Amino acid sequence: MDRAQGAIDAARAAGAEQYAPTEYSAATAALKSANDAVAAGDYRLALSNALQSHEYAQNAARATADTKARMRAEVERAVTDVTALVADGETRIAAARRAGVPRRTLTPPIDALAAARTSLQKAGEAVAAGDYLAAHAALEGVKESAGKALAGVAAAAKSQSVRRPR
Repeated sequence: MDRAQGAIDAARAAGAEQYAPTEYSAATAALKSANDAVAAGDYRLALSNALQSHEYAQNAARATADTKARMRAEVERAVTDVTALVADGETRIAAARRAGVPRRTLTPPIDALAAARTSLQKAGEAVAAGDYLAAHAALEGVKESAGKALAGVAAAAKSQSVRRPR
């Protein structure tokens, strides 16, 4: 039972409560069953449950490592995509300003890109803390919002060029 408790502690330290909750819960439930069996004097059942708890805890630790690696890759990809969209958006906004597009027309895309930068900052802080779930949540929908902002800038620039013959 000490080995099972040690494996559960290691899984918890790795973040299994967040990243592999099903496996982690199974491990803790099996350890509780083992303790209950000891209290009832059924040592064979206690040993079986303790071994099962150890196995579940090891599975939880492996699943946690796999999930963290997958989420880290997803977050890194999203950060790269959003960073590129924000940079492109800022370039397009600067060009639209030079072309004389009214500020009120550019305000929604500017605000959307500012929100995207804030989300990137939050995601970066979460990644630095090793919290890929929070980083993923911070980037939820940001790529789409930044893409819409770019489309808004393009539409504003196009309507401005149609109004001003050269």
